[in-house]
Amino acid sequence: MTTQLVPPHIEKLEPYKAGRSIEEIKSLYGLQEVYKLASNENPLGVSPKAIEAMQKAMHDVNYYPDPAALKLRAKLAERFKLKLDNVAVGAGSEGIMANILRTFVSDTDELLTSENTFIGFYVLANASGLTLKRVPMKEGYRFDLQGIADRITRHTKVIYLCNPNNPTGTIFTREEFDAFMARVPERVIIILDEAYFEFASSDLDYPDSMSYRYDNVITLRTFSKGYGLAALRVGYGFAHEKFITNLMKVKLPFEPNSLAQAGALAALDDDDFLRQTIENNTHGYKLFSDAFTELGLNWIPSWANFVMIDYGSEARVNAVSEYLLQNGVITRPLKAFGLPHCLRISIGLPHQNEKCIELLKKFETVSV
Repeated sequence: MTTQLVPPHIEKLEPYKAGRSIEEIKSLYGLQEVYKLASNENPLGVSPKAIEAMQKAMHDVNYYPDPAALKLRAKLAERFKLKLDNVAVGAGSEGIMANILRTFVSDTDELLTSENTFIGFYVLANASGLTLKRVPMKEGYRFDLQGIADRITRHTKVIYLCNPNNPTGTIFTREEFDAFMARVPERVIIILDEAYFEFASSDLDYPDSMSYRYDNVITLRTFSKGYGLAALRVGYGFAHEKFITNLMKVKLPFEPNSLAQAGALAALDDDDFLRQTIENNTHGYKLFSDAFTELGLNWIPSWANFVMIDYGSEARVNAVSEYLLQNGVITRPLKAFGLPHCLRISIGLPHQNEKCIELLKKFETVSV
């Protein structure tokens, strides 16, 4: 195949690179036990109710799933006090994002977001060949919403905001969001990615989008984090029915698959599992933040299920992440996010967190 057959924007595209797997690290370093604190997964596993529902659904995988996911959408509508026509589902929140770009954005439109936010949006934007503008973050690794508002032009069609942000864990507040929305034209679509909202929603300063009713905002959430269904790829979105109606026209007809729909439905009924997930995260965050402070590390306050550390240099990040790998803990260097001097550590189970802290203390000792 000649390169002329591949559009230039695809030739230049850097694919999304996931964190390294447990089996890969076991094989590479000859380890028996490895803890993965790299991909912001749920360390408690999966809701027993979800597992039971998926086991039952296994007997019907010879049939196609409900193309409109009516039961799941109805359950989400009931949970968040919306109409069915306000709810969309897809193969992860990225799947819905891809549908948004396909549905509402033309070749002459522009996309706008921040530096150092979710890579998946960058990949989708660049894969579509669209113009993507990024605004630098402000102090504290936080979204500069006023800076983003300043960059809106007549060509701006979609603004992507991740709150809490991945990979920094930071949020913008209600006051900041209100001031921002006052400057956004109604013709501009806001994608508000709240993948980590379960961990932030108790903060009164957090602008939970369900307490707003902006007609140009599309909220995205996921079952991957709080509900522990990362491998199933189930995302959902809330928006004005005019958005949902058109999104349903372009989504692939049989996503999410039948097992994913069954698991997500059951997970919504398992309040105990979600409560345990949030409690584990709260305790793990306290353990990490206390230890990182004691070690004198420049860690960034987080509202998600991970903590980012600014090590000041890429060399330092590479050294500490390699030391952790050799000793059985996988973390995530953030060069791909435009933060080569930073490391992201997911909150795991208590013994996993303690092991990570123990290794970080040893590293600080041997690297002095």
